Amino acid sequence: MSTVITREEAAANARRVLDQARARRDALSIREAAEQAAVGSFQSADEIELTLRRLRRTARIEQVTAPSAPAARAA
Repeated sequence: MSTVITREEAAANARRVLDQARARRDALSIREAAEQAAVGSFQSADEIELTLRRLRRTARIEQVTAPSAPAARAA
């Protein structure tokens, strides 16, 4: 027997599943994430790890140098 749910319930359920998956992903170390990403990939875990570290470093730099939202609105 199937149950019909509203669109809002379906969206909330999907959001919850995505949030849980994102939390699991973010809890991994860079090395673990690279090893998992390398499964079935043409890149090695070492190559993926280097890419992830570079991306994190770039994001950290951009986050520090980006103007805060209130200051950006005032400008």
